[in-house]
Amino acid sequence: MKRLILSTLITITAFAANAQEQTYTLSKCIEIGLENNYSLRITRNEELISKNNATLANAGYLPTLDLSAGYDAQLNSNNSELSGNGGIQKTRNAFDQAMNAGVNLNWTIFDGFNISTNYKQLKELERMGETSTRIAIEDFIAEIASEYYNFLQQRLRLDNYYNAVLLSKERLRIVEERYNIGNFSRLDYQQAKVDFNADSAQYMKQQEIVITSRIALNEMMAIDQVYTPIETVEKTIAVNDTLDFIDLWNCTLSNNATLLLAGQNNTLAELDYKKVLSRNYPYVKFKAGYDYGFNHYGNNSVVRRHAWGGNAGISVGFTLWNGNRRREMRNAKIEMENVKLMRDKLELSLKADLGNLWQAYQNNLQLLNLEKTNVITARENHEIAKDRYMLGDLSGIEMREAQQSLLEAEERLISVEYDTKLCEISLMQISGKISELLK
Repeated sequence: MKRLILSTLITITAFAANAQEQTYTLSKCIEIGLENNYSLRITRNEELISKNNATLANAGYLPTLDLSAGYDAQLNSNNSELSGNGGIQKTRNAFDQAMNAGVNLNWTIFDGFNISTNYKQLKELERMGETSTRIAIEDFIAEIASEYYNFLQQRLRLDNYYNAVLLSKERLRIVEERYNIGNFSRLDYQQAKVDFNADSAQYMKQQEIVITSRIALNEMMAIDQVYTPIETVEKTIAVNDTLDFIDLWNCTLSNNATLLLAGQNNTLAELDYKKVLSRNYPYVKFKAGYDYGFNHYGNNSVVRRHAWGGNAGISVGFTLWNGNRRREMRNAKIEMENVKLMRDKLELSLKADLGNLWQAYQNNLQLLNLEKTNVITARENHEIAKDRYMLGDLSGIEMREAQQSLLEAEERLISVEYDTKLCEISLMQISGKISELLK
């Protein structure tokens, strides 16, 4: 059994060493993901649609020019009774034809500032599309950064479990040698073998977790070969302990993309109100055209007729009364108030989120210092226990406890480092500074 486990571990280690690994920094992962990620590409296309919509023509500033043409034909037969002598005039298979063609221009010159308001709305929607893209990008950067450090965390755990396997293997070797010469009981030997097997199984399970995280990271970067082995330049989770709450809050008020989007929604609501007000003004419309017509008569004193000419006109109008206008104005005012309240609510929510994240960040920094001290102490205890165990002054169970205490201390340290990093990423995202991870 021991040989099988060792063979498995050697195979895993050899595979990891011989695979063509790609080495990435966090900024490199983000750059690749921003370029290739399918969800972001869809979001950017939606932004392009809003940009294409923000035109003078779509707002109604420009006239429309229509070209029309038509052709009609009739085949008629009739009997007509004459009033003078009562005679019957017969017409058979009279073939009449009519053709026409024309160019018509229609242009709304003034519509109570409705057209200019439409254009402002389209430009605001264009800016909202840019802001929505920014939100998607910032969410993606935070997501891929979290997965990057999760992968690093799982790799660090894998190294710890590998070291635990090596320690258990060494202990098993010592026990086996002393058991053979009669210094240790079979119970000590069996227990050492059980502990070695348990550590080996834990290491192999962790290998699976590392691969799962690696695949997730490759998928986020939209790499076709999602199974490609990758390595990180960073070997430890470096935590930034210099963040300042006042600076973060000021940046949140000025740079938070969701808050900016709420402000843009407020602008849209104000423009909707102006569109309702524009109906209180008259409108001025201009039209012009040029037409050509041709008629051919099968039975008429006139056989053919040609007609052509242009036309132009201006119409002015004003809606004297509309029963819905006051209702629409009241609703538009209420909508403006609702949008403002939603922005205020969002600002308060962001302040609460920032406060909670800041508290978690501060607590994790304190825990981080504590766990670093615990790891140093646990390593010293393990070395002392190892020396006593080699002298036969410590039981296998006590030696195992020292080993487990060291492993648990290292595990807690890795977890706290990762949790602190997540808090840091969230604080940078909420304050609109997440793009600094690209540097």
